[in-house]
Amino acid sequence: MLYESLRKELRSRKYRMTAQREIVLKVFAESGERHLGAEDVYRKLLEKRYRISKATVYRTVELLSKLGFLRRLEFGEGVYRYELATPDAETVHQHVICRNCGELLEIDEQLVKQLVKNVEKQTGYVVTDYDVKFFGLCPKCQSKNKSKADESE
Repeated sequence: MLYESLRKELRSRKYRMTAQREIVLKVFAESGERHLGAEDVYRKLLEKRYRISKATVYRTVELLSKLGFLRRLEFGEGVYRYELATPDAETVHQHVICRNCGELLEIDEQLVKQLVKNVEKQTGYVVTDYDVKFFGLCPKCQSKNKSKADESE
């Protein structure tokens, strides 16, 4: 279904469905909940012994994002990460990111919706779109930092 949608969208915009575009999309489809950068996709394809240039992967990821098949995310690392985009707005999700190790977790959307309602109530705005990211230290990094502090005492 996903590949057929891509094929249709590419055709409607006068692009061809190439093998490279299909395998890049397949990497995202198989990645589950992971948020991949173009470099991650390139490494996965090399691991699977696909012969594809890094430039082709980067161009393909950008094209898939532009066409709406991938959602581009920026987590303050200086690189974009991507995930499969779905037409269902309910599947959009927000993140909490560890500033130390980069681990990221998706936040329960109901918590974020309540935050949005509070913002609307306090400001009088009608929020039509949002992108919420929380940054901090994950439990593992907090533990490591506590251990280092204990050792230095």
